[in-house]
Amino acid sequence: MSAAAPARRPLVGGNWKMYHLRADAEAWCRAVRAAAPPTAVDAVVFPAFPLLATVEAGLTGSALAWGGQDLHPADQGAHTGDVSGAQLVDLGCAWALCGHSERRHDHGEGDELVAAKVRAARRHGLTPLVCVGETGEERRAGRTLEVLDRQLAAALAELPAPAPGAPPWALAYEPVWAIGTGETATPQTAQEAHAHLRRRLGERFAGAAEGVRILYGGSVKPDNAADLFAGPDVDGFLVGGASLDAAAFLDIIACCA
Repeated sequence: MSAAAPARRPLVGGNWKMYHLRADAEAWCRAVRAAAPPTAVDAVVFPAFPLLATVEAGLTGSALAWGGQDLHPADQGAHTGDVSGAQLVDLGCAWALCGHSERRHDHGEGDELVAAKVRAARRHGLTPLVCVGETGEERRAGRTLEVLDRQLAAALAELPAPAPGAPPWALAYEPVWAIGTGETATPQTAQEAHAHLRRRLGERFAGAAEGVRILYGGSVKPDNAADLFAGPDVDGFLVGGASLDAAAFLDIIACCA
């Protein structure tokens, strides 16, 4: 980040994936509220859909936001098992994950579908957290930047220019080879990918690219968060397994304060 670049407020997201029951969610919310996380960092949690009402009850009035792990491109309809943007908003959600690697892999979501979900999120006033990242096979083949460019280009086609002070969306770089594997990108590897993404944003949005928050996601833990966050283009984290534990999640937030 250049000396003249605007300061980017750190952002930490916690993706619970398909974990936790209601009692777990209630205890997590109580623990986080009792600890009063630093207000200098924005924090959002992404629980499984059945837990959204529990999280809404547990976090309403706190500094933490919550969001959906996915949403359907349509506003409503005969889409069994899916969730609409309107339903997320009805449960107090402010954010929506779009294009998480596990959706791309488990459900075959391509770039066009991810772009449609970004459109749907914005249509309902949700802030999209757009996920991009390469697999281990793609990285070994030297295709990392090609994959990031392809995924980012599809999402950018649906995103407006960032507004100073109120970015309407954020990115998460999640190298698939580092998710749930215990293997983490080095701080240098993460920074290189983030810097590349910001350069691409600059080509599309000129000076406004410096205001976009780019998160790192991939086996982030309290003991590696500070080193990763030291990268000038790393603006926070999308945390997976470590976010299930309230104390660990709070420690990661503290690393960004």
